[in-house]
Amino acid sequence: MRGELEHPAYGRLRAVSSVAAVLLENNPSSMTLEGTNSWLLRAAPEEPCVVVDPGHHDPEHLEAIGEAAGRVAAILVTHHHPDHVEGADRLAELVGAPVRAFDPQLCRAAPALADGESFHLAGLDIAVLHTPGHTADSVTFVVEHPERTHVLTGDTILGQGTTVLSDLGDYLDSLRKLAELPAGALGLPGHGAELADLRATVRAYLAHREQRLDQVRGALRELGRDADARRVVEFVYADVDPALWGAAEMSVRAQLDYLRQRGE
Repeated sequence: MRGELEHPAYGRLRAVSSVAAVLLENNPSSMTLEGTNSWLLRAAPEEPCVVVDPGHHDPEHLEAIGEAAGRVAAILVTHHHPDHVEGADRLAELVGAPVRAFDPQLCRAAPALADGESFHLAGLDIAVLHTPGHTADSVTFVVEHPERTHVLTGDTILGQGTTVLSDLGDYLDSLRKLAELPAGALGLPGHGAELADLRATVRAYLAHREQRLDQVRGALRELGRDADARRVVEFVYADVDPALWGAAEMSVRAQLDYLRQRGE
């Protein structure tokens, strides 16, 4: 059952389902949207909690997580960016729990996560999918529950807009993997509000990426095959606020790399 508070709600635990609740960190920016979502998962109130993405080293936010979570079985991290993992060590100290991530250097008192791994924590069955593209170490957590499948996507899928990419080929493969999830799965992103049907969102992302690739191909026809990412951004994103061009340039660079690797 959903709580009375809707997204965004800083510093207040908001129930999204019977097994998932979110604490929104007060760190809004053009990259984090309203802020970082720290997810708390448990099958029942008497179970210990799993915390996903504790956010920055923000004492107020970390203390709020610890108070809301109570006993913590594990801290899971979707990827290495500071707005997701920087506070993990401090939270681990506060609650006495291990930290697990795909990157072994981010782990504390536990092994690294592996693609296809599954485990039972907080009364829940949790599977790990390696979903690179935003970063090489990005993972998605699939939580199976009789009520509904829950999918924690980090920055691979956002609650609104599209994510910045490091490798488009990897990202397209990750989207295709996520497109195989059940219809109606509840998406729990690292930023933005929850997604009612993650598979539908993923398929929209795939269509959007194909559209952007066609726009970049068109830009290269106009500007020349050797045009750099900045010139392509100015051509393709001419109707977008220039304040967002920096993030767009990272994605365009990934698209250019992808097309050039394919000989396009």
